[in-house]
Amino acid sequence: MYGGASRSTHGSERTPLIGQRHNVDRLIFARTRSTSAPASVVVRMATALPHRPVLLGVDVGTGSARAGLFDERGKLLGFASSPIQIWKEGDCIEQSSTDIWNAVCASVKSACSLANVDGKDVVGIGFAATCSLVAIDDDGSPVTVSWSGDSRRNVIMWMDHRAVKQAERINASKSPVLQYCGGSLSPEMEPPKLLWVKENLKESWSMAFRWMDLSDWLSYRATGDDTRSLCTTVCKWTYLGHAHLEQLNGKDSRDMEACGWDDGFWEEIGLGDLVDGHHAKIGRSVAFPGHPLGSGLTPAAAKELGLQAGTPVGASLIDAHAGGVGVMESVPASDSKSWAEDEEGICHRMVLVCGTSTCHMAVSRSKLFIPGVWGPFWSAMVPHYWLTEGGQSATGALLDYIVENHIASPHLANRAASQGTTVFSLLNKMLESMAQEKNPPFLSALTKDLHILPDFHGNRSPLADPLSKGMVCGLTLDASEKQLALLYLATVQAIAYGTRHIVEHCNAHGHKIDTLMACGGLSKNSLYIQEHADIIGYPIYLPRENESVLLGAAVLGAVAAKKYSSLHEAMKALSAPGQVIYPSKDPNIKKYHDVKYKIFRDLYERQVSYRSIMAEALP
Repeated sequence: MYGGASRSTHGSERTPLIGQRHNVDRLIFARTRSTSAPASVVVRMATALPHRPVLLGVDVGTGSARAGLFDERGKLLGFASSPIQIWKEGDCIEQSSTDIWNAVCASVKSACSLANVDGKDVVGIGFAATCSLVAIDDDGSPVTVSWSGDSRRNVIMWMDHRAVKQAERINASKSPVLQYCGGSLSPEMEPPKLLWVKENLKESWSMAFRWMDLSDWLSYRATGDDTRSLCTTVCKWTYLGHAHLEQLNGKDSRDMEACGWDDGFWEEIGLGDLVDGHHAKIGRSVAFPGHPLGSGLTPAAAKELGLQAGTPVGASLIDAHAGGVGVMESVPASDSKSWAEDEEGICHRMVLVCGTSTCHMAVSRSKLFIPGVWGPFWSAMVPHYWLTEGGQSATGALLDYIVENHIASPHLANRAASQGTTVFSLLNKMLESMAQEKNPPFLSALTKDLHILPDFHGNRSPLADPLSKGMVCGLTLDASEKQLALLYLATVQAIAYGTRHIVEHCNAHGHKIDTLMACGGLSKNSLYIQEHADIIGYPIYLPRENESVLLGAAVLGAVAAKKYSSLHEAMKALSAPGQVIYPSKDPNIKKYHDVKYKIFRDLYERQVSYRSIMAEALP
């Protein structure tokens, strides 16, 4: 059982609670296995001084839960990770919230132990997670979202595409709320998934007492406070955060009634029952990221995590948005400006959060409507800024797919393991050797006969076409490791062309992006980053700390603990710059990529044409 968490009355004015929250006196999370069960944990060790304030960031990604500990300067002290189980059957991809929480507890305990941090030294906590959908009943127990009926499988993962038809029907409604989602909802957003469950799993639909984004569920599990984040609700649930703008100017926003749900939209798409009880099932109160939730960690959650009860917990962020918070202010001191100038300067940056997928985050002072790109989302990442969110649904996942499905992959993987390196490091070295052997004008030219459209999991931005498919032009019977290296390079370039398309599209609709910031696993790949810089033509800033998503989550804890008066202030204080990657000055490289980019754009147009031709051929 969980002790209840009463509403905090000491929230920062910059991170207020929006709306009236239902007080939870007691919550029961039944049928969960003990968090003391053994878990496979990967740990990065660091030395921490005893008895000094430490910030904890937790990130639940696609395949693991990670915990990172940071000092008051934003320097990583150490982190640990624990794997999460995934069930995949066709377009249905599911997880277990019980398994996720156990992995979170394992990684937090291990990180504290191996970084020599006592639980009582953790002064603030923030959670970030994928935008997966969690279903629980009235006592907090899992409600299945799976055809299998397995009650453990109560999480529809972010990348699940079961609700494509539901998304199409919702988009056909032409509801005004859709203009704040780039004109259409993706099947990766929550309303289509909710509609799918209602239409296909009626018993689960009747049992579900709360539907939550995963990061909000983590905060709820930790504090007993079911306040939702503006980040999750605005970006994935169609909550209109900007509805609070006038009220914010008139009174203390902590006393406002939630007003961002468009009840007509939910009723029109067949989910009017979610409006009942002042939207109790989907969130009757919303807060800025970092707002302190409840009374902090409940005693039960604190015991499971190895931390102290009452430790402040900030309202959550989606993992990609946490990466944006963790990296967007990682600019060199020479680039720093006065606060007034920097309020505009931040609007010239786009953050690439490069992982299984890639999210493209840019903010502006005014709202910009960009077809095919999600947003504008008010205060969804940085409070009081409008967020534009582009994305590619498969980037790291696509590179893994290309490599692992090649006949040369097993031998290459064995060689990488024997040398204590990664497959991608071997491929990068192989490409350098091939460039010396074949003597092209530059390494990128190795792919002059190989062209790829990377839409193997649809196109999220800027085409907003979930039906788009991957294409490869230029294959031969060659099955060697060298051919795999070329496929890998061409895929990296294709992903970069996709990002160029997003950047150009955003700038054509009002953004002023001229600088890229990158974080996530792929940002550690030097070839990947250099190809992006060359193809897009902008410098790419890397942060001092590689674990930017964890840092962004820790920033939430710092704000919740009132170490800073606002999220933006905390971002500036805890972020630090690392390396800057500049685009090549060779005009031949620019010309080469300009030509390949035209072919990249043409591949999609040809696919649409072929799709139309085949549609005419079928009854």
